[in-house]
Amino acid sequence: MSPAPDRTALDAATDEVAALAAEHAAEVDERAEFPTAAVAAMRRTGLLGLMVPVEYSGLGGDLRDLVRVVGRIAGGCLSTGLVLAMHCQQVETIARHAGAALRARLLPEVAEGRRYLASVTTEDGSGGHLFQGSASLERTGEGWTLRRAAPIVTGGRRADGFLVKAVDAGTPPRTRLCYVDRERVSVGYGQTWRAMGMRGTENTALTLTGRVPDDQMLGETEDSTAFREIALETFAPSAHLGWSAAWLGAARAAFAALVRLARRGDPAVRFDRKSDLDVHRLAGVRTRLEVVAGYLSGVVDEVLTLRSLGRTLDRPATQIRLNTLKVIAARETLAAAEEMMTIAGLRTGYLRDAPVPLERLVRDLHSASLNYDDRRLLAANGALCLLDTAVTLPGDQ
Repeated sequence: MSPAPDRTALDAATDEVAALAAEHAAEVDERAEFPTAAVAAMRRTGLLGLMVPVEYSGLGGDLRDLVRVVGRIAGGCLSTGLVLAMHCQQVETIARHAGAALRARLLPEVAEGRRYLASVTTEDGSGGHLFQGSASLERTGEGWTLRRAAPIVTGGRRADGFLVKAVDAGTPPRTRLCYVDRERVSVGYGQTWRAMGMRGTENTALTLTGRVPDDQMLGETEDSTAFREIALETFAPSAHLGWSAAWLGAARAAFAALVRLARRGDPAVRFDRKSDLDVHRLAGVRTRLEVVAGYLSGVVDEVLTLRSLGRTLDRPATQIRLNTLKVIAARETLAAAEEMMTIAGLRTGYLRDAPVPLERLVRDLHSASLNYDDRRLLAANGALCLLDTAVTLPGDQ
């Protein structure tokens, strides 16, 4: 069992980054700029090492810590929360699946704030399917040649390293994950997305070309199931939990601010506590947040319990719940934000310089259902339902 994280240090780092994220959130959105001040604070405080085990000088957090920290930071700036969530996804994947040499070299650098990691998983023509793609890795001598283009990489211009999904061109082709340092590959940039929301994530097209040593490949080279195992056990669960925590954290913070204004009768909010319609709407928003928080907490507990018992997550019921979490969180937090906009009225709900940033929240949360399309996850769940004829629900284990 890994040593427990230093909660005092973790809380202090989270508070500092959350405050900076909130301070710069409006500017980050307006200018569509990467949250450089908040990420600099993540480097300085060691928060980039949230998921780095203590034995590698990290904070030693687990998925429950990830959910709590990301939610808190996203409450100030959703873009910043998602940047951290996706970085932590890469770090946890390396900590759990990389070889000893790569872990020993890279994880202390992450813990020291020297490596912010970006994910390179998207690919033109794959339709966003994690298990599809074209050949971009070729075996050459003692290592591999990487030629990889991606249409969207969050924080790609700022990253110090990349965890790359690539396809081995051998026979048969195999999907692999490899890690590359920025300074050891050629990095080219394409168009930066001019998006409606999530503007601080600075999504950009990117190309990587260079050599990848064998010890920077994750999973067994000759095992065609290695990537599938990594994806199901770590990569996808960390993503769904981190994303959901960020969306919930942003909606929760907005609701808290709205309730404070409503409670004191602030004229900035068109709310009448004597109106059944208004109080019912308020209760409706709270209900949506309660449902997401409860389901998120349950899925975190299930994943951590299965891991502690040495059991796989590759079970139909568990995969259904991970997919369902992402769908519920995406849809319910957006619905909650739109209802908050109605409760607040035109002045606070719709204007960009309102005391509660609901206009930005609604724009940002419209991306949630599209960020790995809900329809694809529901299609996967439909197929998984046929494998779980007992209809195993939460609490049945």
